[in-house]
Amino acid sequence: MGVSEILATIDQEIAQLQQARNLLSGGAAPMVKRKAGRPRKSAGLAAPAAKAVKKKRKLSPEGRKRIAEAVKKRWAAQRAAAAK
Repeated sequence: MGVSEILATIDQEIAQLQQARNLLSGGAAPMVKRKAGRPRKSAGLAAPAAKAVKKKRKLSPEGRKRIAEAVKKRWAAQRAAAAK
């Protein structure tokens, strides 16, 4: 008995056990293997609730000016430290 025959026998026994389990659990349909990858969108299932869209935050001109000044001050301090 070769390895392929042993594997075929094991697969057959697994299939029989799965059928027996389905019958005992009340499910008449055999288990279906799912394919790898992202599941397809089904028309029968309800669509998940849409996520709440966050409002885009806007920066005021005064805030933008304060940030620009802080960055310029930071770079000036770094240039001064590098020159020493």
